[in-house]
Amino acid sequence: MSLLAFIARRVLLIIPTLWVIATLTFFLIHAAPGGPFQAERDIPAAAKEQLMRQYGLDQPLVRQYGRFLANAVRLDFGPSYKYPSRQVREIIFEALPVSAELGGWALLLAVLVGVPIGVIAAVKQNSRADYAAMGLALAGVSVPNFVLGPVLVLGLSLTLYLLPPALWQGPESRILPVLTLSTAYIAYIARLTRGGMLEVLRQDYIRTARAKGLGESVVVAKHALRLGILPVVSYIGPAAARIMMGSIVVESIFSVPGLGRYLVNAAFNRDYTLVLGEVLFYASFLMGLNLVIDIAYTRLDPRVELA
Repeated sequence: MSLLAFIARRVLLIIPTLWVIATLTFFLIHAAPGGPFQAERDIPAAAKEQLMRQYGLDQPLVRQYGRFLANAVRLDFGPSYKYPSRQVREIIFEALPVSAELGGWALLLAVLVGVPIGVIAAVKQNSRADYAAMGLALAGVSVPNFVLGPVLVLGLSLTLYLLPPALWQGPESRILPVLTLSTAYIAYIARLTRGGMLEVLRQDYIRTARAKGLGESVVVAKHALRLGILPVVSYIGPAAARIMMGSIVVESIFSVPGLGRYLVNAAFNRDYTLVLGEVLFYASFLMGLNLVIDIAYTRLDPRVELA
């Protein structure tokens, strides 16, 4: 299958998938108790009725659903109920660079730290270095970021006063959120790299390279790493999506003004339009990223064909 045909086929599959996600999200968010205009102090009935009429929430749910789909095709989700002076698209485009920067730094750190740890553990299999690396990886996977984040704030910010505890103002304020978000992925990537490298290092062509007198560093870096890193390449797509979703918790802990923080507030406030806009954005991002990763995988391993 040619590359263009593969991309066209995947794009055609994305459309019905997004429709299913949009439909489920729409009816689930409307089925949740409460509403966008409920507060601790109830607003007057007349004012609430006027707001419902203004936003079309007094119409039958099926009609609201049809209007939502028609607008979503044009990427128009309307104004946010929580921030009525702002369109959902504006909020997403404003918060996206922050979430993208946080996720990008976290993923980059995970790869730059996790891959060397995995390679060292594989080359020195069953040694102290291997046991130490895998022990740290297990600890990184076991501690959730909603526990690690407050612990880092308590130790490095409130006790040692080394780093700011929150906000997104300058390079120093990025360290704790990025470290909190990347720790688990460093562990996953290290374990995947170790497993992939161990399998490749047992292949015949690696023995041949060693028999030719090539140094171990050349064998590992030039011959083994290219195929040994394939499990990590496959994991990058889901990891990037999970990092974006995991940033919801991290952004709330560190008061980072990204997509995740807006999504949490929108869910609490029953801000239907903002929830729907962000969910569809996350879904589109995940599927688009998986498409890019699949194409990259075939370029790294010629044995894999597009299907």
